[in-house]
Amino acid sequence: MTEGQQDPMRDLVAEIARALVDEPEAVEVEIQRHEESSVLRLRVAPSDIGKVIGKQGRTARSMRTILGAVSMKQHHRYTLDILEDVPSSSQK
Repeated sequence: MTEGQQDPMRDLVAEIARALVDEPEAVEVEIQRHEESSVLRLRVAPSDIGKVIGKQGRTARSMRTILGAVSMKQHHRYTLDILEDVPSSSQK
């Protein structure tokens, strides 16, 4: 798939995340493809990270369960990484 094309799994994760967060415009999903697997890397606004992880990780686990079901059907493993960005204006 070329960079301009949409990926259904990336779109799915992005739509789920947008439905959960207060700042949907900040949702970004990038995909890293490998031969037998793909890694979906989800970024949201720092204030929304708890919403996509959920209590005791339940929301994140649910999204990973959906990806697991798709992985079985498509014979291609999908994994989800939720990235916590540190604001660039933070002090060290």
